[in-house]
Amino acid sequence: MKENPWDTPWKVKNEIMRFLLVPFLKILFWMNGIKWASGWKLNGMPIIQRHRLSTISIGNRMNLRSSAQSNPLSPNHPVVLSTRRKGAQIQIGEDFAMTGGTICADIRIEIGNHVTVGANSIIVDTDFHPISLESRLIEPNTGESCSVIIEDDVFIGANCTILKGVRLGKGCVIGAGSVVVQSIPCFTIAGGIPAKVIRGIDETKQ
Repeated sequence: MKENPWDTPWKVKNEIMRFLLVPFLKILFWMNGIKWASGWKLNGMPIIQRHRLSTISIGNRMNLRSSAQSNPLSPNHPVVLSTRRKGAQIQIGEDFAMTGGTICADIRIEIGNHVTVGANSIIVDTDFHPISLESRLIEPNTGESCSVIIEDDVFIGANCTILKGVRLGKGCVIGAGSVVVQSIPCFTIAGGIPAKVIRGIDETKQ
């Protein structure tokens, strides 16, 4: 049965605001050297911090929710896309969805197709700051970095943190509130701090 749009008036408001914002969003992405692709839906204005000598590429049908009204989990800040250094890369495939949260690359963050990231989650490939006090005092922004790879069909729950060097295998699910510090195999459910595999996912029963 088709839903009556007036039963969810906040969705109507969100769609109107999204439509009105499109010209400003296209200017924002153009100014940051990011090609506007087909089928994008953006609620609210994301924050883009792109190093001029880095690259951010995103596939078709992206869905970003940056406004507090766009999701009942109410993002605590807009989506942030950040490349901090020369040569850094953020590469995102098709059908990507994210509510609030941050993707920040020092080296490379690669995200496959059909990936969903829950509200207020963080994906970073760097420690930002060195562990040793002596190094922090001399060069406070030179923490270790290592690429992050997120394969196709991954689902990341709300309020997760994905840290440097992690590879999330195809089809895996990361439980809400998890901190992922090591790679997770394909078609498994993982959760906790630090995240550990809980069980496999039987694809024949999907």
